[in-house]
Amino acid sequence: MPNQKILYVTTEMYPYQEESSMAATVSKMALKMHQEGNDVRVFMPRFGLISERKFQLHEVIRLSGMNIIINDLDQPLIIKVASLPGERLQVYFIDNEEYFKRKAYYQEDSGEIFQDNGERAVFFARGVIETIKKLNWVPDVIHINGWMSSLIPIYLKTFYKNDYYFKNTKLILSLYNEPDLPLNSSIAQVLEFDQISGLKVAENPSAQQFLIDSMAYSDLVLKGDEFLEKELDEAYTASSAEKGDFVEPEAIDQVY
Repeated sequence: MPNQKILYVTTEMYPYQEESSMAATVSKMALKMHQEGNDVRVFMPRFGLISERKFQLHEVIRLSGMNIIINDLDQPLIIKVASLPGERLQVYFIDNEEYFKRKAYYQEDSGEIFQDNGERAVFFARGVIETIKKLNWVPDVIHINGWMSSLIPIYLKTFYKNDYYFKNTKLILSLYNEPDLPLNSSIAQVLEFDQISGLKVAENPSAQQFLIDSMAYSDLVLKGDEFLEKELDEAYTASSAEKGDFVEPEAIDQVY
């Protein structure tokens, strides 16, 4: 159905990342819905591996300048934007020197996991929400892809539950076989600071647990990968998904 406002929030998208099913799927979905006459925008983290020069990212001064408080610390929110190469589709990048300047996604070359991955995810999710509000653009649908993005339904239904800006927005969560990164146990304290409790991720701090917790806060859960790893597939099967199973990007309009 055309003339919808559709927001894709993702941790990966082609051509900014080139070797994952998520990156390819999100790109296909966003382009398809854009070409069918919908108002489509994409938000993702500005990981340090994404070349600003190659992809012509530039800072949006009117949107930057906000701060996001993470566990009682002010963190500056920087918004950058680019157009998908060859398309008039805007991609917004959530940036912060403390969290996203490093030249890696979630771990050092040695394999050591970044201890602040949980905080980075909270900053990203809240950064997206605050930026959308500042744009004064109310999406009809938010389609979430990637574990960092999965905090958005959780925050919208808890921290922002009395904010009616998104009251009519439908939340779709797509699941992919991502590495199940362990998170620092301090994520429980970060969530508690934002008055969020009752999540299993506080007991089992991991990227996959955020995805599993997020299912309960989403209006619809889909498989981004046709075959999910055992624990994620079991959680998906047990969730209250109104529609189900794998949806090809070419048929995504049937979901919206």
